[in-house]
Amino acid sequence: MQRSPVRRTRVPVRHSCPKGLAYAGFTLVELLVVIAIIAILAALLFPALSKAKARAEATFCLNNTRQLVFAWQIYADDHNGRLAYNLGGNGVRGIAPGTNVNWVNNIMDWSAGPGSDNTNTATITESGLGPYTKSVAIYKCPSDHALSATQSQAGWSARIRSYSMNAMVGDAGEVSSSGINQNNPGYVQFFEISTIPKPTGIFVFLDEHPDSINDGYFLNKWAPGGEHSWIDLPASYHNGGSSLAFADGHSEIHRWVYAQTKAPPQPDSIILPMDITNEQYEDLYWLLGRMSVQK
Repeated sequence: MQRSPVRRTRVPVRHSCPKGLAYAGFTLVELLVVIAIIAILAALLFPALSKAKARAEATFCLNNTRQLVFAWQIYADDHNGRLAYNLGGNGVRGIAPGTNVNWVNNIMDWSAGPGSDNTNTATITESGLGPYTKSVAIYKCPSDHALSATQSQAGWSARIRSYSMNAMVGDAGEVSSSGINQNNPGYVQFFEISTIPKPTGIFVFLDEHPDSINDGYFLNKWAPGGEHSWIDLPASYHNGGSSLAFADGHSEIHRWVYAQTKAPPQPDSIILPMDITNEQYEDLYWLLGRMSVQK
């Protein structure tokens, strides 16, 4: 006898929910409170993170200048104490002639043409200090992001050099062919490392303002007529200061005193030479006192 199939009916299971939890979840007010708390915490943390990043970049920059001056010292050892070429131009704003004998062979500017010195790493690797530094990265301060509108539109992320060399250190070519630097005739031009009387007090490399950097020859001079002006301007990337490497091999951050010295690192933000106003000479004198010594 064949049995008819049994039809099974599913009975929906109803889950009980404890009283008071039937509508569990965040209300709009609670969500807004959470968002507000996150915003407050972010506002508190962001300055601390920014400061930490700035300190890290300053440390990185110090390491760069320390490596540069170390390479500079090795170059001197390999050349019987003779210092690397640091070619300068004639006149107040002259540009050094282009040659691979120089410690660097590039001119930083705000153009973005093909083959520009601003991005051509061969102007570093094939120049005087190139074989001693190996890494192109150490010529660039991590806090230097200055680019012109044209360079940004071309997709550039940075120019390749942020540092320059003290004009009174090294053979400056025609400017110092007589043994005296024409720009500072009353002060000693150091051609050999042994002639630097106090290596801890004479700087070799420093961050230079991006509007000023051009040829890598950092010049300021004692003006005989009492005129005071910045010919080349130091950078102020690091909390209003610049990284400097000295002839003994140490590096340090020096913070500038006056707002005029700390011009924004933007294209065409300064016009050089720049007269010093209100007798605010302290920054210039500090730097001049570490460029050379009187004859």
